[in-house]
Amino acid sequence: MKKILFPILLLLFYSPSNGQNNSETVVIGSQVWMKENLDVNTFRNGDPIIEAKTDKEWKEAGENKTPAWCYYKNKTENGIKYGKLYNWYVVKDPRGLAPQGFHLPSDAEWTTLTKFLGGEDAAGTKLKSSEGWEQNGNGTNSSGFTGLPGGYRYYDGTFYNIGSNGSWWSTTKTRPKIAWYRNLLSSSGDINRRNSNQRYGFSVRCIKD
Repeated sequence: MKKILFPILLLLFYSPSNGQNNSETVVIGSQVWMKENLDVNTFRNGDPIIEAKTDKEWKEAGENKTPAWCYYKNKTENGIKYGKLYNWYVVKDPRGLAPQGFHLPSDAEWTTLTKFLGGEDAAGTKLKSSEGWEQNGNGTNSSGFTGLPGGYRYYDGTFYNIGSNGSWWSTTKTRPKIAWYRNLLSSSGDINRRNSNQRYGFSVRCIKD
């Protein structure tokens, strides 16, 4: 009697080892982006990234070019909603921050996203989440990107503008201590291309390889 082999459907769920919850993706033009900010505390190889809580710890990490992360105001509940804030030394560390199959976007990849959504003057509204922004600053989220106002951390350790500001690193630097990032504000429908000191703490969003 012949054995009947039934096809088996295997459902594979990617479960990164560095703390990132499974994240949905969204297709925007030719790109595939994660729909959530990154929330990992180790590099891809498992090496830990230091959590810099105090102003002194954050400032020293920047001065020493040490990769570091924090939650806004060091509150875990902010991390659950907005993800972690990272200095740029995490972003460019060769050990890799993004889960397997993803990477952190370059300035050029951010520009591709912006152009597809109608340019800097129009893209911000489409990228911002439809709730959670102060001063009636919500977007339409028509892109599915779900950009949230996670605030940022200044190089001296001070936290600013949760609820009204969302900033995301690129991997591209402009000068030895300066790198490009993208910025959304509650007061504007634009997305701003700006550069900043690499010791700042911004959000990170991943794009598929």
